[in-house]
Amino acid sequence: MCCNFKKRFLLLYATQKGQAKAIAEEIWQQAGAHGLEADMHCISEMDKYNLETEKDPVVIVISTTGTGDPPDTARKFVKKIQDRTLPPDHFVHLQYGLLGLGDSEYTFFCNGGKIVDRRLQELGAQHFYDTGLADDCVGLELVVDPWIDGLWLALKEAFLLQKEKEGMNSDAVSSSLSSAPPVEHGLNLSSEVQNLKLEDESVRTADLLTQKLVDTHLVASVSDAEPSLVHSVPPVSQSSLNIPALPSEYIEVQFQDTHGENPHLSSLISEGTTFEVPVTKAVQLTRKDAIKTALLLELDIADTVFDYQPGDAFCVLCPNNANEVEELLHILGLSEKGDYFVCVRVKEGTKKKGAAYPQHIPERSTLKFILTWCLEIRAVPKKAFLRALVEYTSDMGEKRRLQELCSRQGASDYTRFIRDCNVCLLDLLHAFPSCKPSLNLLIEHLPKLQARYYSVSSSNLYEPGKLCFVFNIVEFPACPARPVSRKGVCTGWLAELVAPLLHSSKNTLDTKGRSSVTEKIPIFARPNNIFHLPADPSIPFIMVGPGTGISPFIGFLQHRQKLREEHTDWNFGETWLFFGCRHQDRDYLFKQLRGFLENGTLTHLKVCFSRDSSTAEVAPPKYVQDVIRLYDKEVARVLLKEGGYFYVCGDKKRMADGVSDAVVDILSMEMQVDKLEAMKTLAMLREAKRYLQDVWS
Repeated sequence: MCCNFKKRFLLLYATQKGQAKAIAEEIWQQAGAHGLEADMHCISEMDKYNLETEKDPVVIVISTTGTGDPPDTARKFVKKIQDRTLPPDHFVHLQYGLLGLGDSEYTFFCNGGKIVDRRLQELGAQHFYDTGLADDCVGLELVVDPWIDGLWLALKEAFLLQKEKEGMNSDAVSSSLSSAPPVEHGLNLSSEVQNLKLEDESVRTADLLTQKLVDTHLVASVSDAEPSLVHSVPPVSQSSLNIPALPSEYIEVQFQDTHGENPHLSSLISEGTTFEVPVTKAVQLTRKDAIKTALLLELDIADTVFDYQPGDAFCVLCPNNANEVEELLHILGLSEKGDYFVCVRVKEGTKKKGAAYPQHIPERSTLKFILTWCLEIRAVPKKAFLRALVEYTSDMGEKRRLQELCSRQGASDYTRFIRDCNVCLLDLLHAFPSCKPSLNLLIEHLPKLQARYYSVSSSNLYEPGKLCFVFNIVEFPACPARPVSRKGVCTGWLAELVAPLLHSSKNTLDTKGRSSVTEKIPIFARPNNIFHLPADPSIPFIMVGPGTGISPFIGFLQHRQKLREEHTDWNFGETWLFFGCRHQDRDYLFKQLRGFLENGTLTHLKVCFSRDSSTAEVAPPKYVQDVIRLYDKEVARVLLKEGGYFYVCGDKKRMADGVSDAVVDILSMEMQVDKLEAMKTLAMLREAKRYLQDVWS
């Protein structure tokens, strides 16, 4: 290879939960097999790269968090490039390709990547490769895999163009590049099952492994017509497999003693101050025969400096299920080691690029503490994790199936039996009993246990020192790939924690009684800078919140009621609330809404019940989006003539999209314009922060 040929490219990632980093690491691993060097950094490490002087191609992998924000690690970078004093040719020298990660369940799909992409273009940067937008709703790999495949040719062309500009002989560059192994040529492994265990280190780090298994006992029989988590059928069972490179191990764990104390939970977060606050009240808002169980919890924050506004969210630090932790320890053969303190450190001489100590693991804590509070043991395993588990699986049939599930040929099986079924590590270890991973592998591949976000359902002005929130207990029914049912990590823990409060005879919404039971939960603030009441109380607003989506609007109404009591001379705009649930007598969460209507805080209350039968000649509307259409002129008046606000909270896929469609139809009809123009008007309302959503999938 020509020694003067510059084959480096800059690889930046911006991640919130580790997904973008994992993809960047895959690109870094594959780069070497193409004769290239990826200089990889987190985008927050701005002291290690400089885009102002960067001459080589730049590849950016960036996720999206919240309702469309760049990840926390990209905040400083985004702030820097959004400096409006920068000239339009600031990055005219820059050639880049960007891969954005997002979820189309949310309105601002891949917005983190789009923000960076758009701003780089405004500052003169040029694409050397088309932007990719991967959708976690259907599977990131559907875009990620082909995008990475095409990246190498695009980089080759970028280097050729770069050298032509510098006056180099492009033929020499082309020749040197062609000596790198092309992506489609993998390593042909022996068909002997015994050779599936890859011992050679050079093979371990190859970017692509092609395996042909013809051993008859691994080929699905004709009678086994249906695939499952543990069983495949042709063509997958008879295919050569393209599987990911084996990730380099980089963590080592040593057991110490059993003496000492675990760290305080506040050390696990960097976003703000943690408060352990008592639960003073718990009420089940739904009847026992309701399809979903909704709980309201009241927290006492009087002795803290925790502050919030109606519409804000906050985070709950929750542990993994204790029984699942014990079960995992048992399967790993570490039941006797749970209370031992462990020392975690980076392996000397590891080949992993940028190997670093995992910040979510305390420097000194017990094994049980790490599995309980630090690692998301319920996380759906990524393909790189499956690839690593292959090396710890002794049964050849199980080994082959794990390879299939992480391969390109088995992509649909991965989606169907792992991703869609919410299969976790524990499920895999039950399904593949010969798989016995090491503890260091779990620490390397299981992501950080994330705090759970909840909307505040109260007003500090209305009842100082109290914070309320509402949630459904999440249920994951059993399925063939996961034969056990489970509750959500956080909602299941909260429900179990407050069970004594729920059984207290004093616990109703109509009493001020408080239980003597004082369970505490750790929380920290997550302010929402957008989803707030209008600053001007005279501005009218519309609220749409079916089911637990009504939660923040209770805080809105409590706050508005208190303002009305304290400022009788103020002019207050009209307020609308559209609420819906399945059954009026089973899950009408806040029947005291009538009280807000009676005292004038709420001007209009419109409710609907999707599962109740009706004897009326004309059936009433079932869903909030249908009710909104009945008040088309009023909605249009509030939005178009009175400068009002429109708030939506709740399920994204089944409700929020339907509501926005209804609003578009109303705008189209009232403005007498086509649907495209109405959609533009709605987009302008969003941009002006007058059409606001707090939604989840």
